[in-house]
Amino acid sequence: MSGSLSVSATGGSAARPTGPRLSADLGTFLTLLTTQLRNQDPTKPMDTETLTQQLVQFASVEQQLAGNQTLERLLTLQQAGQLAETASLIGRRVTVESDTLPLQDGQAEVVLPAAGAARSAVIEVQDSTGAALRRETVTLGAGARSWIWDGRDDRGTRRGDGAYRVVVTGRAEDGTDLPMTATVAGRVTGAARSEGELVLRLGAATIGFDRLREVPGS
Repeated sequence: MSGSLSVSATGGSAARPTGPRLSADLGTFLTLLTTQLRNQDPTKPMDTETLTQQLVQFASVEQQLAGNQTLERLLTLQQAGQLAETASLIGRRVTVESDTLPLQDGQAEVVLPAAGAARSAVIEVQDSTGAALRRETVTLGAGARSWIWDGRDDRGTRRGDGAYRVVVTGRAEDGTDLPMTATVAGRVTGAARSEGELVLRLGAATIGFDRLREVPGS
């Protein structure tokens, strides 16, 4: 099994948007302060206390800007290290908490919890428009179990590999609907740092690394 480990060209740090805004604030402050000093009445110079307060404000903004830049560099290094660590996951099956269902090689897997208040689960696979493709009710057991989708819709038409949406609803013995978190399994085909987040690619599905729930042993 092959995969790829790449850093997205659009990747960045979560702190990045703060930099330009703080820089703009700092530049505006300096412009206003300079203009104020240049145009003040020589016979009535700026009050020393007021000037001191403005200089303290300037120092505070400058320190905050420097701190955010340092944080950005640390986050970038941390994410780069995490990205390198994901190399060991390429080609392995993992379980993630997500409503995105990866159909890979004609199969997709939904992992269902053990029976509790919910005695069964209603699974609905949808396409990108939200239209239902496959709907099935599965009885829950004493332990966790998997439901395998063969890629066919309710009419028997086979759908191509890709990322689909899955909605899982628990159902009590009396027929009452209960919330249930969707957990899916798939094979990791790549990893990337995109928009400040580390993500895993399971075929056509892109899922945040923080959604990783289980990596079965070899």
